[in-house]
Amino acid sequence: MPETAGPVLSVWVISDAKPGHLNQSLGLAEALARAAPSTVHTLPALPAWRAWLALLLKRAPGGDLPSPDLIIGAGHATHLTLLAARRARGGRTVVLMKPSLPRRWFDLCILPAHDGIAADRRTLVTEGALNRVRPAAEHDPQCGLLLIGGPSPHFEWDADALHLQLRSILARTPETRWVLTTSRRTPADFAAGVPPAPNLAIVPHTETAPDWLPAQLARCGNVWVTPDSASMVFEALSAGAAVGVFDLPVKPRSRIGQAIARLADTRRVTRFARWCAHGALHPNLHPLAEADRCATWILEWLKNETRRS
Repeated sequence: MPETAGPVLSVWVISDAKPGHLNQSLGLAEALARAAPSTVHTLPALPAWRAWLALLLKRAPGGDLPSPDLIIGAGHATHLTLLAARRARGGRTVVLMKPSLPRRWFDLCILPAHDGIAADRRTLVTEGALNRVRPAAEHDPQCGLLLIGGPSPHFEWDADALHLQLRSILARTPETRWVLTTSRRTPADFAAGVPPAPNLAIVPHTETAPDWLPAQLARCGNVWVTPDSASMVFEALSAGAAVGVFDLPVKPRSRIGQAIARLADTRRVTRFARWCAHGALHPNLHPLAEADRCATWILEWLKNETRRS
């Protein structure tokens, strides 16, 4: 996206120190910086009692930082700090994911479709959570990544079924160099049951640096993900890889399960059962670029608000 001329946008990111939430906020902040001249500052969320006090006394973190044009936060623990910062220093609040406080208290809301909220003038609905992943210029079709999650509220965990699916993938793709990695939710004994194969390397999540996964997504042409790891599904789609989703029983009324089903219905991802029948993953012809789309929407909204004032 080309940069546009204009004043420098001051962006504050409020962090609750949860990597997944910060990843979403920085993904949006970095997209804004690609779209318009911007400075980005990351500040910690205040504890709830301090945030209430800051809101009441019209005080906020930030010290000598330039006053914000936008204040971004993801996660319930950031909400009060967002409001306190706006009251003390001005700017517009942008909340990611469905907030615990009334949505009308925030200037803009960016919500994943599985939250079930309709879009309006101040609400944008996205395909999954935002992330920092950018489409890779070129993928290696003989490089593959296997991303394993763990028990979750949305799917029934079945290690034996996953081991069988892994065995099938490894046996039917001997030309692909696969790397399997786990997550913090993966049961400790899962890796021991993974079938050995000459084309497989296992890298436990404890041995990966923060930039390891983005680097793998940038080079691997094929990525398989357990459906409980929805954020990794959307990261792989953003990187431009062809994405397969392992089969696990979905729990009743799971919003994440419904989101994965929509991706399969629109051929964004390929379920394991379909891959077994056809032997190929759906190509990712149009990588997701949701953070860039959100940045464009925010800048247009700010422009319209300026015209009204």
